[in-house]
This record gives sequence, C-alpha cells and structure tokens, in this order.
Amino acid sequence: MAAPKKGRQGTQGKPGRTLALILIAIVALTGGMFASGHTTPRLGIDLAGGTSITLQAKNEPGQKNAINKTNMDTAVDIMNRRVNGLGVSEAEVQTQGNSNIIVNIPKGTNSEQAREQVGTTAKLYFRPVLVTEVTGADAATPSPSASGSSTASPSASAKESEKATSSSSPSASATSQGRAVTDALKADPTPSGSTGSESAAASPSASASTDPATAKLQAQYTALDCSKKTVRAKAGDGVKAGDPTVACGQNSQGQWQKYILGPAEVEGTDVDKASAVFDTQGAAGWKVTMDFTDKGGKKFASITGKLAQNQSPQNQFAIVLDGEVVSDPYVSQALTGGTAEISGSFDQQEAQDLANMLSYGALPLTFTEASVTTVTAALGGEQLEAGLIAGAIGLALVIIYLVVYYRGLSLIAIASLLVSAVMTYVIMSLLGPTIGFALNLPAVCGAIVAIGITADSFIVFFERIRDEIREGRRMRPAVERAWPRARRTILVSDFVSFLAAAVLFIVTVGKVQGFAFTLGLTTVLDVVVVFFFTKPLMTLLARRKFFAEGHSWSGLDPKRLGVQPPLRRTRRASAPVDTKEA
Repeated sequence: MAAPKKGRQGTQGKPGRTLALILIAIVALTGGMFASGHTTPRLGIDLAGGTSITLQAKNEPGQKNAINKTNMDTAVDIMNRRVNGLGVSEAEVQTQGNSNIIVNIPKGTNSEQAREQVGTTAKLYFRPVLVTEVTGADAATPSPSASGSSTASPSASAKESEKATSSSSPSASATSQGRAVTDALKADPTPSGSTGSESAAASPSASASTDPATAKLQAQYTALDCSKKTVRAKAGDGVKAGDPTVACGQNSQGQWQKYILGPAEVEGTDVDKASAVFDTQGAAGWKVTMDFTDKGGKKFASITGKLAQNQSPQNQFAIVLDGEVVSDPYVSQALTGGTAEISGSFDQQEAQDLANMLSYGALPLTFTEASVTTVTAALGGEQLEAGLIAGAIGLALVIIYLVVYYRGLSLIAIASLLVSAVMTYVIMSLLGPTIGFALNLPAVCGAIVAIGITADSFIVFFERIRDEIREGRRMRPAVERAWPRARRTILVSDFVSFLAAAVLFIVTVGKVQGFAFTLGLTTVLDVVVVFFFTKPLMTLLARRKFFAEGHSWSGLDPKRLGVQPPLRRTRRASAPVDTKEA
C-alpha cells in the first residue's frame, strides 16, 4: 500500500513551490521594468507619431537603367539594417512605384539619427591626395593640411606655397595655380591599374593650356570655396570613381580645406567590417576602424606602398565618404595588415553612425528627399481606443461565460488571465529598450487574440477534470488524472499557434510582423502560465472542502455533471447446507 501512496504524491508534486517560483519571477521582472525606467511599452509610429520620408532614386552619371527592382530591393534591405542597427525598431521601409521608397520612422530614441542615415548613399573611396589648401574665410589664417603639411604643391617653391596657403582669396594666379595642378597630375602616384584613358588629365604630355580635362579640373579647384555648404554639396558631383576630382574636408582645427584627388583605388565594397572605438593611445577621441576583404587589403597595400615614396601632400590618401573628405592621413610605408582607421574630431555618436553605414554597405542608388511629413498619433490614438474597447468587451464576455458555465473554476481562469496580462505587459515594456520592440496597432490585435488562446487552455483543462469526475473519481485524483491528457492537447494547440506566428513573422514585413511577434510571445506565455500557475493552483484548491466535496457553486458538482450514484446490490441468502448430507 505504501508504494501507490508514494506514487500519488509524486504525481501531485509540490504546487506551492511552483507558485512561489512564478510569483518570484513576476516580481523580478516588474522590478527590472521599474529599475530600467521604461514602465510603458514603446509605441510604433501609428500610436506615437513620427516622420514619414519619401526618397526618390536617381541614376548616377553614365549609368543607364540603374533604377530597377533589384537595386530598389537592395536599397530597402540596407536601409532597414541601418535603422535597426541604431536601435529604431518598427521603422517601415518599403518601395512605392518604380523609383520611390517610403520610410516611416517612429518618434523616439535615435529617430533623428535614423532620418539622417537612412537616405545617405555612404559611397566610400580611398583616393590619393594631389593638391590641398585651406579655403574660403579660413584661408586668411595659415593652417597646415590635415596631415600637418602646409604645402599646396610639391612643384611650387616655398614662397609660392606659403602664398597659396595664406592668401585671403581662394584662388591664386592662373599661371602658378595651373602649373601646380598640372605638375601634381604629372606626378600622379596611382598604380598602373588606372590608365590614361580613365583620366586624360593624368597624361604626362598634358598641360594646363592644352588639356581640356586638366583645365576644367584646375578651374573647379580655383573656384571651390568649401566654407559654403551649397558649394561643398556639389563638389565632385557626378564624377566617376576612376577620374580625378575635387573635394572638401574639415581639418583638425575645424578649418575647411579643398583638395584635388586622384582616381579611387579602394572602394567601400572592399571594407569587410567597421566599428567605432575610443582611441586611448593617441589623441584621446573616437575613431572608426575598418577591416578590409582579402582583395581590398591587397589594393590598400599597393596604393599605400606607392604613396609612401612621395613628398607631402602626395604621400596622403583621402578617405572620401559621399564626396566629402573625412580624413586624409599620410603614410610612410606600405600598410599590409588589411586594416585602416578613420580618425578626426569625431564624438561617439558620429563615430558609431559612420561605422554603422560602412558596415552595412553603400546604397546601390543615389536618393534625394522628395518630401518629409510629420505623422501625428491622433488617428492611431483613436484606433487604439477603439481596439481597447473591443478587447475589453471581448474579455468581459469571456469572463461572463466562465462565471456562468464554470462558476467557482472561473476564479482560477480569471486569476490566470491576470497573471498572463501582467507578464505580457512587463515583458513588452522590457523588450522596448533591449531589442527595440515597439507596440503598434497590429500588435495590440495580436494581444487581444491571445485572450482566446489562453482561455481555451483553461477550458481544455477544466473539461478533462469534469470528465474524470463523471467517471466517478473524487476531486484530487480527478485533477491529477486529467492533467496529462489536457497537457498534451494544450501543447499541440499552442505549438500550432506558435508555428503560424513564426511563419507569419518570417514571410511578412512591416506592421504585420508586430502582430506575429505579439501572437508568438503570448502563446509562449500561455504555456508558462498554464504549467506554472493554473495547474499548481488547481491542485491546491482541489484540497479545499469547497471544491473537494463538489459544492454546487464550485463548477464540479457531481449532480450537475450528471454523475449517477452507485447502485446498491442485495445478496441472496444462501440455502442452509445439510451437514449430514455433506
């Protein structure tokens, strides 16, 4: 008799300990929510408002039919990864028509940085420096180049160089300036991979007076005033990677410099990974480190090896991002390690933004902002209010049904629903700052649908218990025998719901993913609540007189369940045995 008793005790387990465990987990999660300062879930653009940007694609000079479905889809993917890399979730990036991309950025953390980065082309080139000098109003004060050199041209005398650097006008005389440009292009340090057909200005026989390409480049450089934002934006616009160009950049003193740069030798596609790090060894500040691909590392080693043989500033290479020089370090030897770094007057945010763009690659197309619209949360607020009213009505109907049909058992179901609601709210609040989850209207719909899924699990368990009681078992054995059958059904049902949510999350984009994510989350929480709260609570209450004896309001009254009392049988008196005959 001892063995069966021990077995029954083992099946019932220790429900009090299980309840204490889940309550401790809820308290810990709630404490973490208050400690993090995020006591409400993050809201999506439809509920919190935000910014809607329309980007229009345009072809690069010399490109034909570049605006196609493949390039547009690639641009959407890169924009999505850039925004998610900044921690701005629920941003919608989708195509509209053949040449437009719509970006909806919700109001909140990093939304402004996302707006700045989302349409940035992020085309990165490493170009050799041919000529550089301070420009505009900054030219009134002599200033070295970013590498520490004040030489405008290696062929110019020291006097001419000083004059070009300290002149209050951005242009020098036509003769000296033309000779400087021509001589610099003659000494073009680019590798043999860049042919003369790619840049006629690099030909040794060219001169400022006879070569139209050189004359045009010299004229652009002379007229370039990098202190003006509109001029900087157009500098080098439309130039191919294989041609020399002019560009602007800001040195460590905050002064604007103008450059003549040779053909690009290394491109952003040759960068494998970029990250922002704090420089603790050199000048304290943030920098961006880059790891090249194998092919890019070989290119970088080749160009730095040739630059190291030249005099300043032609031993410098300019790191050009979207037409602007962000750094122009000099080299004294070939760099063969396959890595490089961009240093300058970066703060942490600027370094992280640059590393983010370089890591996810350049956009295959150039985009311009066609329109920027501020989205208010008024419409979303009205829809949210209507959705919450609908959810409250649905929840009230479920509770009324449980009270009328299951009576006392409804208390267990309501308590389980409250636990599930608290855990859902707390976890959603914590997921906002951790993974960037934002609650939108479809996600609210997913949470409302989950009410029915959770209530269905309780009903399955309660009906299995009733079946056991109809078979004549008492309350406590009925609960333990009903649980294995109900458990299998609940697991299969929740697995199907979770599988549907996972497939929906994978194959869809945008707001529908919010619905799928919330549905999957609440399905997992349903399993947790049923196993760690509903079942242990039912086991404890089965020991109470109210449920154990089948009170009429317990929902487990044998008479209301149609249980028939056992029939009493009378034994016939056996005939007396004749002992004599026996």
